Amino acid sequence: MTDSPRIVTLTTDFGTDDTFVGEMKGAILAVCPWAAIVDLSHAVPAHDLAAGAFVLACGTASFPDGTVHVAVVDPGVGTARRALAVQTRRAVYLAPDNGVLTRVLRREPALAIHALENPLYRRAEVSGTFEGRDVFAPAAGFVLRGEPLERLGARVVDPVLIDVFRSPGAGPLDRALVPVAHVDRFGNAILDLEACEVPVAHRARIAFVAARGSAHGLYRTYGDGPENGAFGVVNGAGYVELAVRRGRATEFLGLASGDSVTVRLAPDVV
Repeated sequence: MTDSPRIVTLTTDFGTDDTFVGEMKGAILAVCPWAAIVDLSHAVPAHDLAAGAFVLACGTASFPDGTVHVAVVDPGVGTARRALAVQTRRAVYLAPDNGVLTRVLRREPALAIHALENPLYRRAEVSGTFEGRDVFAPAAGFVLRGEPLERLGARVVDPVLIDVFRSPGAGPLDRALVPVAHVDRFGNAILDLEACEVPVAHRARIAFVAARGSAHGLYRTYGDGPENGAFGVVNGAGYVELAVRRGRATEFLGLASGDSVTVRLAPDVV
């Protein structure tokens, strides 16, 4: 075990109005007082596994190797669904076995997966409604202290994956239906489309057709986009997002998380 600071991140749908996030931090610190805890996001829409998977995969990519990431978006809390610890080449992820790790496991194949089932590595009393505090947080503290994952529980070979995402390079892009993977606080609609998939020759005239209109072009910055109307921009995670300057693209285009837009490449632009 070590007493050197190690990083643990928290991603939840808990919000910050209640004590839930603070209680999770307390449970981590009770096991590992030297933990460096980082709030990745607590604004994942309630019970939205797809959005949680997207936020987790995008946000955790910025952290150094060896970070422990805890993700609790858990509509099945207290049921028979498993709780997992996943070791990848870069990090350890602790999360319910409900698909919230789907994007992470697409990017970082698992080297080992174990169930969080050993009572020695959780609180003495486990609430049926707050396993984030009673199961995942203590387990994270022990992992930070250097406990091997195999001590946490049995090996798992069949984690739950959710099949709601567009795979990179999946078929021709022209007229493809691309889902909105996430909506940020500015009302930008982040598409499940990596910018590298859009040919440079088409970026000036590409169109994204939505329920109430279209966004045109793919730009490097918000300031490069037109003053009026919606447009595409390459965001900090390398995805295409639809934006409106000093406005909300979701309202302008009638979009919400989970909706889809149709991509049209030049010269067939409406």
